[in-house]
This record gives sequence, structure tokens and C-alpha cells, in this order.
Amino acid sequence: MSDSTPGVPARPGFLFVTCQNGAERALKAEVARLQPDFRFAFSRGGFLTFKIAPDRRLADDFKFDSVFARAQGFSLGSVQAPSLEEGAAAFWQAAGEHGGAKDFDALHVWQRDLAAVGYRGFEPHVTPAALAAQDALLRQRQDAGGQALSRVAEPGQLVLDCVLVEPHEWWVGFHRAAADDDSCFPGGIRDLSMPEHAVSRAYVKMEEALRWSGLPIQSGETCAEIGCSPGGASQCLLDHGLAVMGIDPAQVDQRVTAHPKFRHLRMRGAEVRRREFRGVDWLAADMNVAPRYTLDTVEAIVTHASVRVRGLLLTLKLLDWNMAEEIPAYLERVRGWGYSHVRARQLAHNRREFCVAALRRKRAVR
Repeated sequence: MSDSTPGVPARPGFLFVTCQNGAERALKAEVARLQPDFRFAFSRGGFLTFKIAPDRRLADDFKFDSVFARAQGFSLGSVQAPSLEEGAAAFWQAAGEHGGAKDFDALHVWQRDLAAVGYRGFEPHVTPAALAAQDALLRQRQDAGGQALSRVAEPGQLVLDCVLVEPHEWWVGFHRAAADDDSCFPGGIRDLSMPEHAVSRAYVKMEEALRWSGLPIQSGETCAEIGCSPGGASQCLLDHGLAVMGIDPAQVDQRVTAHPKFRHLRMRGAEVRRREFRGVDWLAADMNVAPRYTLDTVEAIVTHASVRVRGLLLTLKLLDWNMAEEIPAYLERVRGWGYSHVRARQLAHNRREFCVAALRRKRAVR
């Protein structure tokens, strides 16, 4: 958003950002590129703060267009929480000193990621510790006669943030929820769980990508998925009513291949004849290769004269964190294929990778 007078009385001097544990260096480099006047101030795994230049005034809905920032907002500092009740009391006092707690519509409470996604099965979620802190905060607010605060915000609402950075250290902040990102959800984490019939965690990755991207995918359309084995993402697409052409030399779970709308081409994406993509509306790719290889494969398909793919959902692997520096070039390459609306984000359920959503016409986004 553009700079303007803030929408709350206080003018915080710091921005807080949460990200995947391990992505801090990539995020700091991104901030240095996008907001060179911000100065790094504090960090723990998955949580950082940046000092805003004193002469810069930011609107309360300010967000910088970041790939690695899962949640961001204005920091009001930290409070000590030797117990839940003491932490809740200190939190409400701090919030009241900055614009008044009565001005907020929703309360988001979450804990920074304590491990990298996938480490010993770790998946980002609102933890029991965060839920206990939330209960204590809402209980004290109710006892004080305060208005009810929702856990999931509506676009445009002002959200009060509580981030559990350490067990006894809570950070206070706020942000304005927006319709085109995940800022309506605590910590930018959608409440997703893998259904019992899912064959792999790729199901949840695809579900999150579909919800975040807002691509106008409709039941009855066709999607090609490159790198579909063992079939979790294809399964998700099938559950959304799409016909799926899965492309992978490896086996696909029989629960997926048995679906009447699934077709398996047991080969690499580069080996598929272009005529197979005629009539394909959407293309997804998630391959365990370097981003350039994925982009080479997809480019050869979507730029062919006989192919008219409306939109893309690509998962690009970061084989090392230094590759994050190449992301702007990757996105510009996708735009060069005729996709005018291109977004990128490291989704909560991504590991060391990020998702790219691309659409030929921006006005078609949900």
C-alpha cells in the first residue's frame, strides 16, 4: 500500500514479520531489496522486526509484497508472561496504550514456528500454547466488559496481534486484514487438515495453494499436473471437480488412478506431446528439480501455439536459500509467457520452496 497517515492514533516505529523457521536470511534480503530504509532490529527463528525510518508515515494497511513474509504488521513491543493471567494483563495494558484495545475487531494469537516445516513432521499450526494464551486474553477482556473479538478477521478489519516468540515473551502488534492474502487468519496460517483419504501431504499443499491464489478454477475444467506422484495434489484437484491429467514417470497411488476423471501419463513433462495439452485449462507443477528446469518444462508447453492454458500453480524448489535471490527473475520469466497476473508466496505448508500463481487475465481472479 502507499504511505499515508496511519489509521490508529499511535505511530509505531517497528514492523514485525513472521516467516518459516529457516527463511530469515531470505526474508531479510527481500526486505533490503523492497524496503531499503527499513533497518533490521530483532529476530528469533521465524520472527523478525524492522525499524521504520522516523520520517516515514505508513497506513495501517501497509504491507510490502513479500514472498517469505507469512504475517506482518506493526509492532507495539513485547510483554513478559510468567503466567497466562499475568501475560494477558500485560498484553491488554500495552494494547490500551496504543490506540485503545476497543478499536480492534479481531484478535490473532499464534506461536512462531519452533522448527522448519517437515522437521520431525512439524507443520505450522495454531499451537496449544497459543490457544491457551488466546483463552486467557479473551477471558480477561470479557471480565472487563470488552466487546467480543473474532479469531478469523474479515477483510478491512483491524486486528490485534499476539505472537508467542518465547514461552514467557509475547509480542504485541496489529495489522489491517486484506482480502487478497492470508492476513485474515492468525499468523497467516489457514486452518487446514489433511483428510483421511489423502494419499500424501501434497493434498494440503494444493488445497492451500488453491485458496491463497484465488484462481477462478471451476468444476468440470481440466488440469494437468506435472510431477504428480504419489497423487495427493491430483486427489485434491479431483475433489474440487476437475478432470486431471497426471504426468510422472513414477507410480501413482491406485486410489487416485481408479478415479474416473484421472488419467496418468507415465513419463516426464518434457516428453509429453503438445497435443495432449489441447483443452487443458490449468497447469500445476511440483517437481524435485531446480526452478530453471521446472520453468523450462512449463515454458515449452504453455508457449506452444496449440496450447492455451489459462493459469498456473507452480511449486519451485529452493535447493539452497541463496536461490531466493533469483525469484524476481523467475517471476518476470513467467510474465513473459503472457501471464499478466503473477504472484508468489512461501505458503505455510511449503517446505524450502514457494508457490507461484499465474493468470492470463487479472480480472478473472476470484
